[in-house]
Amino acid sequence: MAEEAGAAPPPHGCPGTSSAQAGRAAACQGCPSQGLCAAGGPAASDPAIEEIKEKMKIVKHKILVLSGKGGVGKSTFSAHLAHGLAKDETKQVALLDIDICGPSIPKIMGIEGEQVHQSGSGWSPVYVEENLCVMSVGFLLSGPDDAVIWRGPKKNGMIKQFLRDVDWGEIDYLIVDTPPGTSDEHLSIVQYLSSSHIDGAIIITTPQEVALQDVRKEINFCHKVKLPIIGVVENMSGFVCPKCKIESQIFPPTTGGAEKMCQNLNISLLGKVPLDPQIGKSCDQGQSFFSEIPDSPATSSYRNIIQRIQEHCGFHHSQEKLSNQGME
Repeated sequence: MAEEAGAAPPPHGCPGTSSAQAGRAAACQGCPSQGLCAAGGPAASDPAIEEIKEKMKIVKHKILVLSGKGGVGKSTFSAHLAHGLAKDETKQVALLDIDICGPSIPKIMGIEGEQVHQSGSGWSPVYVEENLCVMSVGFLLSGPDDAVIWRGPKKNGMIKQFLRDVDWGEIDYLIVDTPPGTSDEHLSIVQYLSSSHIDGAIIITTPQEVALQDVRKEINFCHKVKLPIIGVVENMSGFVCPKCKIESQIFPPTTGGAEKMCQNLNISLLGKVPLDPQIGKSCDQGQSFFSEIPDSPATSSYRNIIQRIQEHCGFHHSQEKLSNQGME
């Protein structure tokens, strides 16, 4: 996919429209222009990108939650971030789940089994609270155990619909929960939001090297697609016994954990969230951990991390306004 003004950046490894591999190479999978390139047509941006740009004009902040590793707590963090931001009743918060094959957000948010309704203005998201709404492919399945067996282009089409066809309304924060890896869903969300300004990515890891190894790949992905990184969160960072108060390292940071990685890569460490069995219990029950266990050390960590994210978004928004004024 050739890059034009207003078009999304081409995926990493794009062979170019003049190549015999145009639309056929592995890097082309999931690209909005794959069919056009394969047919030998002129490079053109997907018209959906402009439609999404218009839709996203009333969304102030867009945050992606990423990690190269599965099982590190991306969905748990996304849900807690949404709950934490929605504590301010003057803010409208939306949580978009683009983990197409493993949509766990409906369960974590306590809205499993809800259905999406369609109106003249588009799909209506499911509301958890008056100022907190959710959209997930999980709402479109007949049951929670249904498997989604889709190739890249169909995943790409679903993400396009979520961004273009959902009646989000005026939103202060749009949080996007992603699957592990650096593949179809990640390329699609970055490409579709490329012209509407993304505040940045929050990268989730756990302390052990086996997780950090994949997280470094995710950081590399962000650099390649020019996606700003807000910072890294180290999840499951130690366990404090509720009785004896002694801390144990369940996942030992054998190479220095997220703190050392962030120092080496010059990235902000937003904070560390300790293990708390009540977090998993709250997620299974679809309840807000903040409300259930307000005095937990994990709750305190989350609040500090969320405050740093709010400060970043506020500063970023001010810089963008100044930049736009300078262009006028």
